[in-house]
Amino acid sequence: MNATTVAPPAIKRAPARDARVPRPRTWTIWRWELRKLISQKRTYLGLGLAIILPLIFVTVQHLHSHRGHEQGNIFASQITQSGLATPVLMLLVAGDIVAAEDGNGTLKTILTRSVDRGQVFTAKALAAFTYAAIAVFLSALVATSAGVASWGFHNVVTFSGTVVSAQEGLLLVFASNACYLIPLFGVVSIGVLLSTATRNSAAAVVGTIGFTILLFIVAQIPGVEAIKPYLLTEQYENWHGLLRTPTDWAPILHSLWVCALYAVPCLAAAYLVFLRRDVAGG
Repeated sequence: MNATTVAPPAIKRAPARDARVPRPRTWTIWRWELRKLISQKRTYLGLGLAIILPLIFVTVQHLHSHRGHEQGNIFASQITQSGLATPVLMLLVAGDIVAAEDGNGTLKTILTRSVDRGQVFTAKALAAFTYAAIAVFLSALVATSAGVASWGFHNVVTFSGTVVSAQEGLLLVFASNACYLIPLFGVVSIGVLLSTATRNSAAAVVGTIGFTILLFIVAQIPGVEAIKPYLLTEQYENWHGLLRTPTDWAPILHSLWVCALYAVPCLAAAYLVFLRRDVAGG
């Protein structure tokens, strides 16, 4: 009798599960970076200085006010000072934004969270720029509030001699601070590059300060007038065009492309360095 071989019933396999962890968006990583900034004491040190310095300036101007209406000019008492101390404050963040991960040995952990290096670098750069914007406008808000409390909320005179309402003057104050961010972002970009390349927060801060001081010195050398319009430090007064009637956009547009000549190569170089970063050791 021939034995009949009965094949075992086929076993149905469950569909394989996708073991890949969903990759968070760059927006999410940016929020991680902002939360880290919030947890650092140096963040509040910078913002504290952004509040204290304009208060000191307005207080001194108030105590030495002897010219009445001229001292009540919002442009004279706020715009020329709001945020001018912030470049150094930004270095506290820009110089630390990447280097701190090396010092703490956390960069390797970050890069294993199903994120790519491009996302991490973009989020860190955005966090530095965000801090810069917050500090500038916080300083402007404090300076404007203190100035208005000291001299009132009145009509003001622009650089062209045109009288504008207090409300329009207030808008121009904050628009001018937005223009101030253009060269400031260039400084932040340099700090991000040095932070990435040196892996040392102090070296990044000192290097960026040194480069900025060098540009200031170069601007004072006789015979270099031809290159002065292209120095990053000469772009901090680009907001003057907003305070003329009609608005002079030329210095603002000039500042945009000049500052891009500094910021774009620095960010590109920092990105390439970050992509090749060896994080095996931590």
